Amino acid sequence: MIPSTPEILARLIAEPTVSRMSNLALLDHVESLLRPAGARIERFSHPDGSRANLFATVGPEGAGGVVLSGHTDVVPVEGQAWSSDPFTLTERGGRFHGRGTADMKGFVAASLRAALLAAARPLKRPLHLALSYDEEIGCIGVRGMIEALAARTERPALCIVGEPTEMRIATGHKGKRALRACCHGQEGHSALAPKALNALHLGAAFIQALQARQEALAAHGARDADYDIPYSTIHAGMMRGGTALNIVPGRCEIDFEIRNIAGDDPADILAGIAADAEAIAAPYRGRFPMACIEIEEVSGYPGLATRPDAPAARLLARLLDDETTLKVAFGTEGGLFDQALGLSTAICGPGSMEQGHKPDEFIAAGQLERCDAMLARLTEELETAA
Repeated sequence: MIPSTPEILARLIAEPTVSRMSNLALLDHVESLLRPAGARIERFSHPDGSRANLFATVGPEGAGGVVLSGHTDVVPVEGQAWSSDPFTLTERGGRFHGRGTADMKGFVAASLRAALLAAARPLKRPLHLALSYDEEIGCIGVRGMIEALAARTERPALCIVGEPTEMRIATGHKGKRALRACCHGQEGHSALAPKALNALHLGAAFIQALQARQEALAAHGARDADYDIPYSTIHAGMMRGGTALNIVPGRCEIDFEIRNIAGDDPADILAGIAADAEAIAAPYRGRFPMACIEIEEVSGYPGLATRPDAPAARLLARLLDDETTLKVAFGTEGGLFDQALGLSTAICGPGSMEQGHKPDEFIAAGQLERCDAMLARLTEELETAA
């Protein structure tokens, strides 16, 4: 008997697949469900072998078909006050609570059930599942799988990324670059502070420059009214430096990000930030030759800008009987499937990101039911495809 979506979800939640931790036990369970149904399965592993992507297919061989894309990793629970064990699925008042229920193991569970049901049907086009790792830390893990698929002549046609949209069709999100600025000064005794170069002071000036760039984007940058924040943003999230109060710090690190709308080139924004960094450090270089602010990219992913009349959006409109589209504030792997694989891609999944990453994260039972219904209609489409 094919398990229900909540039954599958309970097993997925039981695996604490926090980013950078192993997801292999979860993938083993996925394979134990799919292989007896005849699914063709491949894994694409992290170099150290501790975690992997999984790509599974049911239906006929060959090109075409639809990819259901979801990530298996979740954010940590440390420091959060949960009412129940975050890694035990708990139902309360029509809501399923647990880490990852909304973001996004609910969709993964529904996709697995859909694949099991579809495997027994005479599909004319294949149904694919793409399960990734380390999405929450910059869409890092999926790249190995995408590179392997890009090298093939036969590829799927469409991709549905099942991030939580309350089963609405999302056609866009901003791109992201996560960056680190390393400020180099000169250490010294704090009693002789003017004879040294305080790296934290360089960092403070750098953050002021980031604020000025943000204000310029807000006032004069490109606009996309479909977003809650209709312009590109720059955000400083962490600052580290100093070892003791009586030591002038010689090094300071600042982690910051750029989230850009399609109308802005993040390379142009970063070039302006790099010019600011040089302008801050250059006046000190006569006395302190080492003075500089180096910027490196830590991670990033492209934005998604799918037209409402694109094949993936049209497919979802048919499945949901709703042509309304929106754009989401959070990032996804959708831009990588779109740009690196050339798949028409849209985002649609159960639950709300308002519940993600929080204590007592949940997904409503009705959302899972709506997702099951959509995927059942997708199977019918694949069965009757020309």
